[in-house]
Amino acid sequence: MFRAAGLPSVDAMPFSHRLPHSPSVPLRIASLLTVAALALTGCTATGAPTPGEGNDAAKTSPAPVPEPAEWRKCGRGLDCATVKVPLEYDDPGGEQIALAVTRHRATDPGRRIGSLFINPGGPGVPATETVESIDAAAGEGPYSPDLLARFDVVGMDPRGVGESEAVRCLTDEQRAEQAAEDRDPTVPGGKPYEQLLADARTFTEGCRKHQSPEFLASLSTDNVARDLDQVRAALREDTITFYGASYGTVVGPMYATLFPDRVRQMVIDAPVDTHLWQHEPLKLLDDVARSNEETLDAWFESCRTEGAEACAFGDGDPSAALDALITELEASPLEVPPVEGITPGGRLDGAVALEAVRAAAGNRELWPRLTEALLAAENGDGRGLLVVATFVTVAPFGGPFATLQEPHTGVRCADWPDLGELSAHRAAARKITERGERLGSRAAYSALNCALWPAENKDRHTEALTAAGAPPILVVGGRLDNVSPHHWAEAMTERLEGAVLLTREGVGHTSYRSSGKCVDSAVDAALIHGKLPADGTVCDAPPATTRPPETTAR
Repeated sequence: MFRAAGLPSVDAMPFSHRLPHSPSVPLRIASLLTVAALALTGCTATGAPTPGEGNDAAKTSPAPVPEPAEWRKCGRGLDCATVKVPLEYDDPGGEQIALAVTRHRATDPGRRIGSLFINPGGPGVPATETVESIDAAAGEGPYSPDLLARFDVVGMDPRGVGESEAVRCLTDEQRAEQAAEDRDPTVPGGKPYEQLLADARTFTEGCRKHQSPEFLASLSTDNVARDLDQVRAALREDTITFYGASYGTVVGPMYATLFPDRVRQMVIDAPVDTHLWQHEPLKLLDDVARSNEETLDAWFESCRTEGAEACAFGDGDPSAALDALITELEASPLEVPPVEGITPGGRLDGAVALEAVRAAAGNRELWPRLTEALLAAENGDGRGLLVVATFVTVAPFGGPFATLQEPHTGVRCADWPDLGELSAHRAAARKITERGERLGSRAAYSALNCALWPAENKDRHTEALTAAGAPPILVVGGRLDNVSPHHWAEAMTERLEGAVLLTREGVGHTSYRSSGKCVDSAVDAALIHGKLPADGTVCDAPPATTRPPETTAR
């Protein structure tokens, strides 16, 4: 069995983007791959925290109330603005950061409740792009028509992300070289440890070169929450309604803990265990590794159960067939021609194929496409797997070699405790790889950049995120989630005061707008009316199948 190494531009925590829908590729993929983002009536705002508000607001001086947001139209139903916030909240009159904000105006202004703030996760996913993806006329997308009618949907790119002074650590040339590197799927991290350490030095030196240590140290989630409150004030809203997915489930509870009286309603989807995030990140990454393997095992089991007539890959033994295919691809990679508008083409070897399998196995909507792509690869056609791998590694934001790795890493290293002891990384990698999993070792050494991070965050928030004093929060957890295991949702529900847990059966990362009416109705009711389901409610997901589509455009 192979112990898969992760591709260099993909980290263990998720980011979201949409794969293109095109008849020119063997996989007509039009669903979200991983964290599908997601993502009142206010009169006079009271601005940033005053001393004594929130668990640690007293540690900082109050920032001045920002000027009202000056909106400019930037698309159909869209407005854009820039809000300036302090680099450091203990020096509110000092250096400022410009934050990009985009809103989609409520489609029924007469029934508008207020602003729904969203964070789609990552960390590192630009919330403005998520808002820009809304197509109210189509009635599809990340938010229901009911939510779009009642709320202005507001996305703020967190500091260091997207159009809010995105973190930059590598040149385009370095990114291109990284994307083209040959990875060994039998080696933890894909390369010998000394090479991984050299890569980490190059990465962190580039981060230090392109931005100040003060800026890098400021990227923490507690500052993102304070920034969110500044945007609330700039919008002249008294309270916010909030929907966060994946890493956005760290942002939401942080805000509700610091500013509980400014929360109207909140839903968090595919939650992160905030205790692990704040205090035990290597344990957190180990949990992610296990979750990746569990969803692949679920695909294997479904393929076997449905039988060879439905899932012909492996003729009843898909796990052995995958091992054989990875061996063959590693020995003789497939050269894949470019697909116009989709992928520049490239080389499909074992490591790249495993990354595609990991991503597709974690999304039940892609299970039929995964079967199709694996069968095609056995017959020498690697387009399907390469398309998936491309769109989870290098393609989605800012050009073919622009990835989310840099802001993703910046936020994590600002939030996490000191990880400078290299022996801890080596021990964590051994623990993962000794389990003998196909996908687990992609998490090996994925926090190595933080071991060499050039900016210490001396005042990171370490207190428990309990949201004490905020309205009860709806926690939505998936039974099988390739990134956020269900026990994280259980832990989050116990930690947040008065929280209610809704469980979605089946496989998938995030549940809202991808798992059927049961989840969607519960989320909408919580956000619009403040009505939460009974704690412990379980929603069935649409049935998953590994059967390939009957017809495939090529």
